[in-house]
Amino acid sequence: MTTSNSFSLLIRGAQAMITGLPGDAARRTDSDVRIRDGRIEAIGSLTPAPSETVLDASDCVIYPAWVNTHHHLAQSLLKGIPGGINATLTPWLEAVPFRFRGAFDGELLRIAARIGLVELALSGCGTVADHHYYYWPDMDFDGSAILFEEADRLGLRFVLCRGGATRARDFEGDMPTKIDQPESLQAYLDDLTNLKARFHDASPQSMRRVVAAPTTLMFSMVPQELRETAAHARSLGLRMHSHLSETVIYQQTAHERYGVSPIDYAGSVDWLGDDVWFAHLVKLSPEDIALLGRTHTGIAHCPQSNGRLGSGMAPVHALERAGTPISLAVDGAGSNEAADMLNEVHTAWLTARARGGDRALPQYAGGSGETGAADARVEDVVRWGTAGGATVLGLGEVGRLAPGMAADLAIYALDQPRHFGLHDPAIAPVASGGASLRAVIVGGKVIVEHGAIPGLDLAELGAQAREAVRTLQQRA
Repeated sequence: MTTSNSFSLLIRGAQAMITGLPGDAARRTDSDVRIRDGRIEAIGSLTPAPSETVLDASDCVIYPAWVNTHHHLAQSLLKGIPGGINATLTPWLEAVPFRFRGAFDGELLRIAARIGLVELALSGCGTVADHHYYYWPDMDFDGSAILFEEADRLGLRFVLCRGGATRARDFEGDMPTKIDQPESLQAYLDDLTNLKARFHDASPQSMRRVVAAPTTLMFSMVPQELRETAAHARSLGLRMHSHLSETVIYQQTAHERYGVSPIDYAGSVDWLGDDVWFAHLVKLSPEDIALLGRTHTGIAHCPQSNGRLGSGMAPVHALERAGTPISLAVDGAGSNEAADMLNEVHTAWLTARARGGDRALPQYAGGSGETGAADARVEDVVRWGTAGGATVLGLGEVGRLAPGMAADLAIYALDQPRHFGLHDPAIAPVASGGASLRAVIVGGKVIVEHGAIPGLDLAELGAQAREAVRTLQQRA
């Protein structure tokens, strides 16, 4: 099935819907959705119109398409590297993304991006924000353009978080000369201006966005450069993103250099606000949580990567209660070994509840007994991974199943043994840890049908990936 934005499509017969909306609006008992001109026109019990295409969603559940708010697509060719598999964050950085950065050329980046974007689409994702930081002086390929081209080829919404640094990390001294050359601040700011002119669309259903995203606040720029970057980004109307408080190293560095927490440091360099979101935010004090909430600074919660690197579990429930917008992200496949949003939301559901239970105390010790089981409902996790992601990206008409919203939907068939015996079909994709894709629709266009992307040869992509890995190993 191929559709365009002007095409009228009726999805009929769904068993259940979770909408991405809060409270009582989180579920709908309706079975049908009509899509016209790239938007959801109606939800209810609907009759097909003349010449309208009908998509049968019997025995399926419908969610908004996932919004992935933090990725490193280049890492799609850096999975399971032995030197990083049992490492914590800092030695992993040295062994994986920084070690291989100089080995990439335009073609390898294109293959990596295609792998990651395909994997995301095949898990029900419709919007991808990629924190791309492979930039250095006198590059001979345009990585930004490659990423936009590959997302456009698949029909995905794409947000380029333009990373980069004016300072090298301590371990980069042993890296190839090609990449041991940080950019100048002016070059970074000039490229933000250029990228906005080339790609940025500020509309609430935008297919392309650009974000200012120095690789990490603590290590990539000095304080005055961060202030200048924030001012420049805001003058261009661009949102802001970075890594922060992923491990105790962030706390130690902020304490030694500035005598404050990483969150206080972010505030001192103008990097807090409702136009900012940070990946990870694992290591936070109660005061940090309160400040993030007061400023409505968002989080890209990456539970699988945080577990894989032994970083910990972000206090997402406490952050949300404080006022922080919560979104979900797979992070790079080099610290996840996959880019599957269904796996991510399943993990987010479990870890949020586990964190609640982990903090429980018996009554004799001043606690209230068993707690944590309700610390994250499936409806909450769906909202974080859809509407929450759209909120931190500034896509006001994405991520929700409601009339007038962008027609971005993931339709899951409950046809696997893991779903047999379920009393509540609506929770199946999250609670059961997976489901078969009936379709993914982005902006009214069907981009995945019956678990496949039309025209894509997965076997050929796999062969390209194997050859690309051999090339990277030889170069690095």
